[in-house]
Amino acid sequence: MLVISLIVVAVLAVAAAFWIRRQLHWARIGRYINAAGMLPEDQQVTDRTGPDPEGDALREAVSRGEWRAAAEALAAAGTDWERRYEIVATLAEAAAEDDTWLKAWRAEHPDDPGAAVVHADAKISLAWEIRGSATANHTTAEQFAGFHRVLGEAREDFTRAVALADPADPTPYAAQIPLYMGTGAPHEAMGELWAEITARAPHHYQAHKATLQYWCAKWRGSEELAREFTARAVAAAPPGSLLTVLPLISWYEHKDSAATEADYRSPELTALVDAALHDVAAARPGHPRAAGARHLLAYFLTRQGRHEAAVAQFRVIDGYVGAFPWTYSTDPAEFFCAVRTQALAGAATSGHRNPGGGAYVVPDGPPKRGAL
Repeated sequence: MLVISLIVVAVLAVAAAFWIRRQLHWARIGRYINAAGMLPEDQQVTDRTGPDPEGDALREAVSRGEWRAAAEALAAAGTDWERRYEIVATLAEAAAEDDTWLKAWRAEHPDDPGAAVVHADAKISLAWEIRGSATANHTTAEQFAGFHRVLGEAREDFTRAVALADPADPTPYAAQIPLYMGTGAPHEAMGELWAEITARAPHHYQAHKATLQYWCAKWRGSEELAREFTARAVAAAPPGSLLTVLPLISWYEHKDSAATEADYRSPELTALVDAALHDVAAARPGHPRAAGARHLLAYFLTRQGRHEAAVAQFRVIDGYVGAFPWTYSTDPAEFFCAVRTQALAGAATSGHRNPGGGAYVVPDGPPKRGAL
């Protein structure tokens, strides 16, 4: 009996020691994040890749019915097609929630090309809201019916948007990519759309990123087709276009779930990350997609054990987690913070110090949270 009692006491002591160690572990991590000047998990913005004061002002304006602010923003973008695309996407998302302001705009200027493309793109946003983000086997027949009905309306709206647009504007073509994905357009049709886009904007980052999804195995392509698409894009890309990020996206889509530590640290993937780092550094100030590229770099740099470089990216993007790859997790903020902690811990062990001059506290082991 005494032996049994001693065994029970020993087991309880071990359990208590483990529990205390875990509490100390997370207390250290909390102090560690604070010392690094990073925001905690519950303060991460989950629907943005980074700060967007212009977009915020635009959303606020149209929520008050001020459609002229939308027209002025598109006019100000001029032939900056990347920016024009970004503004159209912002307005389309707002219109999918409440299109009162858009109806007023179209009523007063029925042939305005900006209003036409926003209207068409809003139909795409609405269609995907109806479908939802669940897999096909968890999506109802009613959802699919509504999805395809609204996509059919969007196709007609885009025909009109193209007719009204400046012939040089790729936006009404690029905005159709999700339509082609949702309707299962054949490769030939996608190739025709792609020719229209690249004839007008051969290095349009968001158009490339969206089209890459079409060519991935999970949609209408394969790993080989996605790799070929990214190789062609990178071969013709000027510095600062961010197109060198595409191979990293393709790698993640097809390899990440089964990758080993050796895979992440392979010379091939290291070279891809290096190329993307140079591209982001060369991007023009205010590039609307640079923040998204930094999120992906922060992830891969951490996985490769290049922790100080990863921390440099995390410092720029901290506070925003509405970006790939975090959004592939059911809890993007948790995923982001877990990888960020791993990067910070790795930087600390290599002698990296915080901006205030004090050494970081090193957590006792890797982060235990998030989909790592």
